[in-house]
Amino acid sequence: MTGPVLRVAALSKRFGGTQALKDVDLEVAPGEIHALIGPNGSGKSTLIKTLAGYHHAEPGAVAELDGEPFDLGHVTASRHDRLRFVHQELGLVGELSAIDNLALSHGFARTAFGNIRWREMEGRTTALVERFGLGIDVRRPLATATPVQRTVVAIAAALQGWEGRRGVLVLDEPTAVLPPGEVARLFDIVREVRDAGASVLYVSHRMEEIFALADRVTVIRGGRRIATRPVAELTPRSLAELMAGEEMGTDHRPAPPSGHAAPVLEVRDLWAGPLRGVGFDLARGERLGITGLVGSGHEIVPYAVCGAHAGPVSGRLRLPEHSGRWTEARDAHGLGLPLVPADRAGEGVIGDFSVGENLTLPLLDRLRARSGRLRRRRESALAEDWIRRVGVRTAGRGARITTLSGGNQQKVVMARCLAQRPPVLALCEPTAGVDIATRLQLYDLIERQAGAGMGVVVSSSDTQDLLALCTRVLVVRDGRVAREISGRDVTESALVHAMEGTE
Repeated sequence: MTGPVLRVAALSKRFGGTQALKDVDLEVAPGEIHALIGPNGSGKSTLIKTLAGYHHAEPGAVAELDGEPFDLGHVTASRHDRLRFVHQELGLVGELSAIDNLALSHGFARTAFGNIRWREMEGRTTALVERFGLGIDVRRPLATATPVQRTVVAIAAALQGWEGRRGVLVLDEPTAVLPPGEVARLFDIVREVRDAGASVLYVSHRMEEIFALADRVTVIRGGRRIATRPVAELTPRSLAELMAGEEMGTDHRPAPPSGHAAPVLEVRDLWAGPLRGVGFDLARGERLGITGLVGSGHEIVPYAVCGAHAGPVSGRLRLPEHSGRWTEARDAHGLGLPLVPADRAGEGVIGDFSVGENLTLPLLDRLRARSGRLRRRRESALAEDWIRRVGVRTAGRGARITTLSGGNQQKVVMARCLAQRPPVLALCEPTAGVDIATRLQLYDLIERQAGAGMGVVVSSSDTQDLLALCTRVLVVRDGRVAREISGRDVTESALVHAMEGTE
């Protein structure tokens, strides 16, 4: 067959007064890796969930697989066999093992008497996940696995039975938590799927991934398809302009702090998880980056500093402008430093709460009258003020937080932290799953806070974040600070070599 393996036309979807998608067309060719990109709130997630049957398309939408029409409101067996998904949320059951999670979609191998063939199931699951070489114990509950391992299990579940099949594998932000080495391995797997006869619809915010992997890219903005182009005809700047709808720069470098500033945070001999005696000073107005390879311990630093690390912690911290006394790291929560966590959905927001409720949650004591009753008018005014300040795109403070795009949810989490007026802001992977335009907005927001004197700690495995935000970077290897890079020496090459230990 020479026609598209997947064709969608006139796809529209409305949620109340919000038009999420409007007459979107999309075609994925046989043997093609087709990227889907767009700003937060552009409709990418709605499009994927409609393809999956989670949302019902408006009347008039047309969808075909290999020229055969299918209903966008129902998931038939035939469609499920040829159109498979790995969603951002992964769709795994943490209490179950990899064996059980894979069996949820394809069933258990059984004997003639109905007993489960556990040895066969273990071998089948191991064969699927070992292609990633992460040493996953397929018998243990996935709640004990790392984010990288859970991502691999989700991809393996989608690949079951696809050898030599023609269809479309939809990957929604599959590399959000993967380190660079695993990203390259995932790319190899994606190409294997393509070479075996399937097509791939690849959703990503990382522009470098699109240029490294995709054949064509479709850009959607404001719920409409803006363009579909061969990747070879585009540059990062031209693709960013299609996303933003205007000419924009993609380079962002922080302004160096002016003169010598006194420290606002001092950390000494911090031990937590893999961390082995990490210490540093953070100056007023400084943006300090902390990075390293997965497992180095860099991602634990902001949690430990804010008193949010789940395991044992030791060390000392001090806010010299507030007190000359040292605080034990196990009591760090008493310092009241807010954290923007790495897992926005699991740790950053409460899905059943509104935008306003998520934003004001840690401020309720300040918003109460002497009688103990919550001052609703004051709460509403505070929420409206911060929604405006950080530029949250929402139908209103009363809208559920889950109706917002990932980038706008991140803005709400940022606003909640900033509304507490802390001397130090700690962020972990602040732009994970965030599009280019929103990423630049977050960069500007963080830079403004630093310019006003706030100290900022940024833990990130994304070198673009570190280059754009940080005037100094600590590189952690094997739980210790292996190198400090500052000023003009903060380059991508220097960061990568320091992380890998090849400087």
